[in-house]
Order: sequence, then structure tokens, then C-alpha cells
Amino acid sequence: MNKAEVVRKAREVGIQLVSFLYCDNGGVIRGKSASTSSLERRMDAGIGLTVAMQAMSDMDLLQPVPGMGPVGEIRLVPDSDTFALLPYAPKRAVMLADMVRLDREPWEACPRTFLKRMVERMTREGYHLKAAFEPEWTLARKEGDYYVPCDESLCFSGIGNTAPLEVIDDIVAALEAQGMEVELYHPELGHGQQELSIRFSDALRAADNQVLYRETVRNVAWQHGFYASFAPKPFLNQAGNGCHIHFSLWDEGGRNLFFDPQGRCNLSPLANSFIAGVLEHLPGLVALTCPSVNSYRRLRPSMWSSAFVCYGPDNREAAIRIPSPFWGNEMASVNLELKPSDSSNNPYLALGGLIAAGLDGVRRNLTPLESLFIDIDPSALSPQELEKRGIRRLPANLGEAAQALEKDVVLMEALGPTLSSSYLAIRRADWNLFSGQDASFELKHHFYKY
Repeated sequence: MNKAEVVRKAREVGIQLVSFLYCDNGGVIRGKSASTSSLERRMDAGIGLTVAMQAMSDMDLLQPVPGMGPVGEIRLVPDSDTFALLPYAPKRAVMLADMVRLDREPWEACPRTFLKRMVERMTREGYHLKAAFEPEWTLARKEGDYYVPCDESLCFSGIGNTAPLEVIDDIVAALEAQGMEVELYHPELGHGQQELSIRFSDALRAADNQVLYRETVRNVAWQHGFYASFAPKPFLNQAGNGCHIHFSLWDEGGRNLFFDPQGRCNLSPLANSFIAGVLEHLPGLVALTCPSVNSYRRLRPSMWSSAFVCYGPDNREAAIRIPSPFWGNEMASVNLELKPSDSSNNPYLALGGLIAAGLDGVRRNLTPLESLFIDIDPSALSPQELEKRGIRRLPANLGEAAQALEKDVVLMEALGPTLSSSYLAIRRADWNLFSGQDASFELKHHFYKY
């Protein structure tokens, strides 16, 4: 949809405000809104935003990042192709925005632009990535100062399916009205925990969808009197919320390049090289895919979230799961699933980092070590067996993950100095703050932030 079509549509349906949304370095969705009367002008000129926002932690504490203080401004410029009416807010619409410098060049600290650059790298090499985020989230009510799950049902149970029926049905309708095709829904293991997945898209659209998905679920839940928490570990005694990333590489002719009917697990040499790259960079990559202090309460052995650098067929404790293809649709359904990922991440950074890591494996023609291929729970192996097989433990906390990211030359080069320095500053600020507090403080400030 071009600019004129967006303006015409907004006026036809009586939209009053159009939000220009972005996801910041802290994984928080933010934005500013333009009135319909000024929309045409704002789509050209953008909306002003202080450069300090990309140095703002998820506690709204400004970090000392060079060039990101009280002086300086960029523009939020919307992508008209992302225009969507909001079914839960009939007078509102939304577009995803890029951060643009005053000279009209992309700002180096823009996460969405970072993903665009990684997509361009793939395109130059003849690859197109299709991806889908698979979020889990918790429906809860607030009673006094405490959040309480909406139910205490069992995993996949009929009771869990029907307890939140009205809110789930409205969420499905709202997602599909915005062009996100719902694939599956079920109640998950944790009390009040939900999983509702949407169909895969190209890389940029997949990340855009994740931003709109989070906004939609939270807002529709709110209208039903619920809080929807995407926090990785909203309750200490319940299962954590992951946001696994499913992905595959395709060519322009519509062929899945990860598929090889003769390969082990139906995987091509290209797929194996991509796996090798991701596994090599995974300790630093999790600083992008699991970026909150709360993430590491979930990212532990025997929690079905993957805590080790390994991969395997339908292994939900491996960092990369190789899902079984669907009967009669093997070519299209072969994909890989990155398990250590949650919705506290910025989806543009998470997916862009995944691409950078995988492409490094492809360019270097890497092959994953056979010892990293595992068909059992890696936590069942002794420390000596893990060491013998070269299966490393992922970072145990955000501080370790940030350190691993800073040491990862490939990921740091992909992010660039402006984005990487501001991102690391925020991640370290969160680690320094929350590591000095107790669990109740952490849960309070993560439950309803993402």
C-alpha cells in the first residue's frame, strides 16, 4: 500500500490516530502517533525522536552511550506496507517505523534497518529466509499487588482450551484481521500459559508480525480484564514462556534449500552449514534472543528450553531442534527451530543475529560436529561426557551472555559499532540492576513489560 492509499484508507474508515511503532534495544515496543489530518505530511517527514531512546534501558534509565544523550534527533519514518487497522481499537491504525537520520540516511542504531541489512546479505548470496516466531504467554489477573494465572489447567487439556475461550477467539480474529494467519492454538504446561502460532513469512515481515502480535495479544486480553505476560519466567514455580524461531532458506523459484530427501533428517548440506554457524555463535547470539535477566531463569537444564550448544531431531532440549516434516509436504515443511529465544527480545535483532550467525557457517562451509548431534536430553549426560562431546553450556546469566556477544567478532561486525555499543550498554545496565535485587523485584518489573 502506498502513501496515498494509506491516507485514503485511514480517512475512509474514520481513523483518528496512526501509531508509528518501533522496538527498542531493551525489547520494549514504543512509538508515537500522528493524527489523520497530519498523516500525509508525517509519512514524508517522519516524527521526531530523541537519539537518547536507543540508550534507554527497559527501566527507562538513560545509559551513558556516546552520541545518545540530550542533544540530537532522528525521525520515525513509517513503512506504508505495514499499515494495519486495529480491530481492538476502531479509531486507531498502526505502521512499523524505521529510524532515519536527519540527512535521510538509515540510523545505524535502528534494529529494523539492521535486519534489512542482513536480509540484503542473504539476497546477494541467493537466499531468502522464511521465518515464524512461536510465542508462549501467560494470561493472568491482578489481585492486589499480585498477578494470578487465569486458570490452573493441565497442558493441552480441554479445560485449558475452554477457560479463556472468549479472549482467545477475539485474539485470533484480531490477528487474522491484520493479515496474520493463525496456524495452531493450545494451552501450554504452565498455569494460564497459552501458545498461539501464526504462519511463517519472509524475514522482515516475520519480525514485524511479532511486534504486532505482542501488541494485539496484550490489548485484546486487557479488554477482557486480563494481563497477557510475555515475560520469559513470569512465575518462579511455573513453566517459562519461550518464543522459538522457526526458519528455512529458499531460492527465488520457491524451493526449500534446507530440504534434501537423501540427507539425514531430510537436511541439505546448506542446512547443516547454517546449523554449524548458529551453534558456533550461539553463546553470543543468546544475548540477542534471550536478552533479559528474567530469560535465564528459563534457560536452564531440563526445562525444555535448551541450555546446551547441541542439535537433534525433535529434541526439545537441544538448542536447535530439527522438526519432523509433515506427511505429503516434506519439501515445504522442513525447517529448523531455535529454542533459546523468548519474547523479551527485539525480533529484528534476534532474527538478524540468527541470519548473521548462520550465513557465517554457510560462507565457511562449516559442518556441525557429529558429537553435537544428540537424541537424548543433554542434561542426562555427565559433565565429563558433555566435555568429551564438546557440548557447551549456554551462558547462565545475562552478564555472561553480554560478554560472549562482545567477544563474537561476526555478530559485533554485523550489528556495527553504534548499534552494538548501545545494545550492550543497556543489557549490562539491566544485569547490574537486577543482579543486585531479589526475585520478587525481578518478577515485578518483567511481568508486564514485553
